[in-house]
Amino acid sequence: MIPKHFLLLFIAFLTCNYGLANPSETKEKKEGDIKTEIKEFVFHHLKDSHSFGITSYKNKNGEKVYVEIPLPVILYDNGFHFFMSSDFKHGKKIVNKGEQYYALNYHDNKIYKTGKKGILELDESHKALNEKPIDLSITKNVVVIIITAFLMLWLFVSLAKSYKKNNGISSGIGRFFEPVVLYVRDEIARPNIGEKHYRKYMSFLLTIFFFVLFLNLLGLTPIGINVTGNIAITFSLALLTFIITNITANKNYWMHIFWMPGVPKPIRIILAPIEVLGVFIKPLTLMIRLYANMQGGHIVIMSIIGLMFIFYNWIGSSLSLVLAFLLMIIELFVAMLQAYIFTILSALYFGFANEEHEH
Repeated sequence: MIPKHFLLLFIAFLTCNYGLANPSETKEKKEGDIKTEIKEFVFHHLKDSHSFGITSYKNKNGEKVYVEIPLPVILYDNGFHFFMSSDFKHGKKIVNKGEQYYALNYHDNKIYKTGKKGILELDESHKALNEKPIDLSITKNVVVIIITAFLMLWLFVSLAKSYKKNNGISSGIGRFFEPVVLYVRDEIARPNIGEKHYRKYMSFLLTIFFFVLFLNLLGLTPIGINVTGNIAITFSLALLTFIITNITANKNYWMHIFWMPGVPKPIRIILAPIEVLGVFIKPLTLMIRLYANMQGGHIVIMSIIGLMFIFYNWIGSSLSLVLAFLLMIIELFVAMLQAYIFTILSALYFGFANEEHEH
């Protein structure tokens, strides 16, 4: 993982310093334009899109050419419409399907309905005011989630088969994942949920741990996928924890929320709304913590890489390269830490829901 990032940063470093051989081109570019371009690139990188962007270059005519892997676009607008995202030519062309015309707004990576001229009415923040069709497209986040799901299925089916084949002894790649599975069971599930109830939550805890971990690690690859930095994804994961917690909770859990034992009745009336509010705040903290940490990490790293093109000299670019490389190592640790935190807090909430008291 780390060598790939080093290679990516080193290429960016060389690309930056290669411009020193073209001083006239450097003078033509204003610093403000470079900063604006870097800012737009960073925020575009953080958003989901209808294609996998690889690189870009300028042709002989000075036009920017984008190299990307297109994905299927599925729109519902008086019927289903299917085509590839490459038909948009990176937002430069409109797509005609029947009597409808569609355009891709590059700034927010969303598809809008337009007329034959393909005009998008934009506000000051470049957000389109046009009507949107129902977009059911397979975006890059969806592709990565599907890949992660199949990867987990293959890994753990292989691990289960190796147990069965070797009389409870793992083999192959399963030897690497077995200690992690045991750690989730013995250090997360058992202490926080209890010996009596932890087994019924193990499948979810293992799934959520490896799902978040793999998505976080894939987000640090040169492709730059920011799945866990998408608040819709973290909301869905937190919602699952919320639903499972409240569906499987026992009567003691609800009693301590609505009518706390051992507390004077007037105080119970005051505390009950606060406790009910806490039921919803807990999954919200799960959602925001994962989203903010991964989103912030991507912004910092991409901004540091962008400094290479602002400094545009050997000293400044070299320092930016070293700093970005060190931050990337820290992000690897953060990727694993966030998977651990999400899992242990989910286990803690499950433990609260199953705690037994004798009043």
